[in-house]
Amino acid sequence: MDTYLGAEKFAGEEALWEDGKPVWALNYAGRVLADGFSGDFLKDALQHVPEDKPFRGPETYRRDGFTYKCTVDGDFEWFSGYEEIWNGAVKVYECRFHGGLIQ
Repeated sequence: MDTYLGAEKFAGEEALWEDGKPVWALNYAGRVLADGFSGDFLKDALQHVPEDKPFRGPETYRRDGFTYKCTVDGDFEWFSGYEEIWNGAVKVYECRFHGGLIQ
C-alpha cells in the first residue's frame, strides 16, 4: 500500500501487510526545489529499486540529463535514507525517508 499527500511538498507512507497485519512500513517527506523537476523521471527511477535495498530507488540512476541519487543507512529491519534528483547541475528534488519492521 502506498499513500501520499501533496504535490510540490509532500508526505507519504508505504506499508506491507501479511495476513491482515502490518509488518513493514516506510514514511517519506520531500519537496520540489526548482523548475525542471520531472515526476515521470522519479517514477522511472523508483522502478529500478535493487532487491538488496528495497526502499525507494537505486543508488544512482541517469536518463535524459536527469540524475537520481539515493543513500540508505541501515537495513530492511530499521533504516533511514535520502534521495535527490538533479536536472543537469541543478538539484530539483529531495526526499527523506525512514522505516522498518513493525511488531
